[in-house]
Amino acid sequence: MLLKLALLEDIKTGKVDVVFRRWNRQTVKEGGTLKTKVGYLAIKSITNMSPDDVTEVDAKRAGFADVADFQKWLTTMKEGALFQRIEVGYLGEQI
Repeated sequence: MLLKLALLEDIKTGKVDVVFRRWNRQTVKEGGTLKTKVGYLAIKSITNMSPDDVTEVDAKRAGFADVADFQKWLTTMKEGALFQRIEVGYLGEQI
């Protein structure tokens, strides 16, 4: 799962704890970890859902101003059969 550096920094500081992904093949698993440019992330939970079900609260937890801002971002993403809500947390530079 590729995440932009600005988003990784927001996850590291705790500002963001939810990310959304649309893809054909899931590349992370619940309970796993992900090595990134800022350190390791915990993959706390993964929920399959529809983009139409994204709430205002989750949009803000993902770093968006609101659901409209999330929807705008979604139009820039590639198509995929899966849409997932992924809860993440920062574990540190080393684990």
